[in-house]
Amino acid sequence: MIVDVCEQVTDAELVARYRRNPDLFTAVHDRYYRDIYLYVAGRLDTQIAEDITAETFLLAFDRRDRFDPERGSLRPWLFGIATNLIARHRRKEARHYRALARLAPEPVMEGHENRVVASVEAQRMQPHLAKALAALSGGERDALLLVALGQLSYHEVAQALGVSTGTVGSRLSRARTKIHAFIDKETVNG
Repeated sequence: MIVDVCEQVTDAELVARYRRNPDLFTAVHDRYYRDIYLYVAGRLDTQIAEDITAETFLLAFDRRDRFDPERGSLRPWLFGIATNLIARHRRKEARHYRALARLAPEPVMEGHENRVVASVEAQRMQPHLAKALAALSGGERDALLLVALGQLSYHEVAQALGVSTGTVGSRLSRARTKIHAFIDKETVNG
């Protein structure tokens, strides 16, 4: 019954309610767990994603009194916490992308009509994309993956990272330019 009531309220109303009754913070978890988990799982492997997602909500609960609804909604605030936790794993993330880049795509087995051309091309491009992502700055990679995997708007990315919307646009523009240049160079040379 508590969760049903909380599903129908805005984030600001939910914050006001959980400040009076911390047990209602479970509604925040129920409302946003899937979004945060999918974002983190897209950035890191699924085992780490479970841990990072759980830690995101633990930190959010511990810091629930610091949340200011006038600065934005809960969703970008939670994405910001998750992104900061991912930053702790940045070295591991970069090693992961470098390892993916070293993997050669599996050869396409001839005679399999069910192989789609797009799938083959995506497999061929995976190492190049991984190298390109590893070459981005942390801020560029965070902005790009928050949009691509978290499906956040520029405004939400700005809230999550604590930067201006213009900075998000600049980071995304630089990231796109670098990725296109890197992939073009790699596919010509590779």
